[in-house]
Amino acid sequence: MSPPLIRHIPTLALLGFLVAGPLVASEPTNGDAPINRFVQRRWDAESIEPAARCSDREFVRRVYLDLAGRVPTPQEVDEFLTDDRETRREALVDHLLNSEDFVQHFADLFDTLLMGRTHEGKYEQRAGSGWRSYLEDVFRTNRPWNEVAAEVLLARPEDKDKRGAVWFLYERDDEHQAIAEAVAPAFFGIRIECAQCHDHMVADEIEQAHYWGLVAFFNRGKNTKGKPGMHVAESAIGGFSDFANLEGDSTPNLLTFFGAPVVEESRPAADAKQADSEDLYTEASEKDAPRVPKFSRRERFVQQVLRDHPLLARAMVNRLWAIMLGRGIVHPFDEMDSVHPPSHPELLSWLADEFVESGYDIRGIVRRLALSDAYQLESLRPDGVNDPATFAWYLERPLTGEQLARSIQIVARGSFRNDADLVKQFRQQITDVLPDETVVGVDSTLFFSNGSGLDQFLSESDDAGGLLYRVSGLESDELRAEELFATVYAREPTVDESSAVTAYLAKRSGEQDRALRQVLWSLLTSAEFLFNH
Repeated sequence: MSPPLIRHIPTLALLGFLVAGPLVASEPTNGDAPINRFVQRRWDAESIEPAARCSDREFVRRVYLDLAGRVPTPQEVDEFLTDDRETRREALVDHLLNSEDFVQHFADLFDTLLMGRTHEGKYEQRAGSGWRSYLEDVFRTNRPWNEVAAEVLLARPEDKDKRGAVWFLYERDDEHQAIAEAVAPAFFGIRIECAQCHDHMVADEIEQAHYWGLVAFFNRGKNTKGKPGMHVAESAIGGFSDFANLEGDSTPNLLTFFGAPVVEESRPAADAKQADSEDLYTEASEKDAPRVPKFSRRERFVQQVLRDHPLLARAMVNRLWAIMLGRGIVHPFDEMDSVHPPSHPELLSWLADEFVESGYDIRGIVRRLALSDAYQLESLRPDGVNDPATFAWYLERPLTGEQLARSIQIVARGSFRNDADLVKQFRQQITDVLPDETVVGVDSTLFFSNGSGLDQFLSESDDAGGLLYRVSGLESDELRAEELFATVYAREPTVDESSAVTAYLAKRSGEQDRALRQVLWSLLTSAEFLFNH
C-alpha cells in the first residue's frame, strides 16, 4: 500500500519519490464508542465509506508525534509492534499521556496557542517569569482547565508555585485592547477584533459592546514589580469611558461580554472625580503583593463571566480535537461563531458536557480522541470524499518547529534537549501551530535547502552511539539503507528506495561519512518526515 501523497518537497530529488512498503493494521477495538457513533452518523447520512483503519506502524508514529511531540525510536517501535495484547494501542496512549514528553509537547503547543510566536529573548522571559514552568505543571498534574483559566485571568496567585500564571497578562504590557483580543480566542474560541469599531459585520451576535466590555474588565490593570516578583496590580477607580460606532453614536463601555449578562458597577457622573482611598482596597493575601480592590473587575469577570460560561468548555474541546485530528469541529478552531457552524454539533456538545462533568480533565479528553475511530483511520483520502470536515480520513499536517527539532535529535542522536539550538532555530522559522490551511512555502523549502542549521547539526552528530556512527559501521550499503529507513521512517525501504540509496553510496564510497549525512539530510527533509500522517 502506498503512503498518502502528502506534499512533494524538492529535497527528495536525491532519492526519488518515496513509496511505503506493506502495512498491516491491528484488529480494531471498541475505541471511544460515543465519539464513534456521532462521527458515524454523518458518514451514514452522506453514504461515506471512510478510510481503512491505520496500521500499527502508522499508529505508533502518529501517536508519538501527537502526544509526545516527537517520532518514536526504533526500540519504541519494536516494543509496540511485538506487544501481542489487543489493548496495545490503549496501553501506548496511556503510557504517553503519563510521560514527561507529553508535558513538554503540550506546554509548547499551549505556549504558542495562548501567547503566540515571538523572538528568543521573549522565550527567555517566559521561562524566567515562571510561565513555562506553570504550563508544564498544568499538564504534568493534569490541572482542571477551568481552574487554570481562572488563575491566568485573575493574575493574583496565592501559591508562589503558580506565580507564572501572571505572565499571560503581564507580557501584554498594559495594552488592554491586546489583552481583550487575546482572551477571547484563548479561552472562549471567538475573535472579537472586528467588533472594535462596530458590531461584527458577519457574525452579528458579536457586538461592539462585547469588545469594549471585555477591555473594561482588564483596563484597570497595571504591571508592577515587587519583592515577590511580577504582578498585575488593579486600581479600584477609573476605566470609565464611552465608545463610538461608525455613525458617531457613543455608548458607555459597561462590564459585559458575549454570552454573559452585564456586571453591575456604580458609574460616576461624567464630571465627577474619584478619590483613590485605602477604604476601597483590602490587603493581598501574599506579603508585599499589591493591594486588592474590594470591587475587582478582574475578579468579577472570573466569577460572573468565565465561571460556567458555555464557551469555556466548548472552545477547549474544539481546540483539543484540532490538535489531535487536524482541524476543529468548528473550523477555524478559534472562530466559534454563527459564520462557522460545527461539522458535528451533537458531538461538540457531548464533548463539552463530558469535559465539564469530568472536572475539565484535559488528559481524559485527549485519551478519548486518540482512541476514537476517526483518529485511527488511514491518511489516504477515500475516493469520492472531498470534505475534510467529515473526518473520513486522518488529516495530514506539518510538524511544528518543536516537533521537528525534537524528532531530528531523536533520529540522529537518540535523545533530545528542549533547549537545543535546533529547537530555537526551527521555532523561529516554522511558526505555524494549527494553521487554518497547510501551505508549504518557498521560504520553508529554502530554509532546509540553504540553511546551515540542520547541516551543522548533522555534521556534529557522528559521535559513538549516534545514527551516523552506527550506520557507518555496518557491513553493506543495503544494511545501511535499512537502518536509515527504520530509524527515520519506522519502516523498511522499498526495493526502489534501497537501490537509490545503495547506488548513491557506492558512487561516493571514498567519502562515506559525507554521503551518509547527505542521505540522512534528504530523508529528514522529505514530506514523509515533515508531516504527521
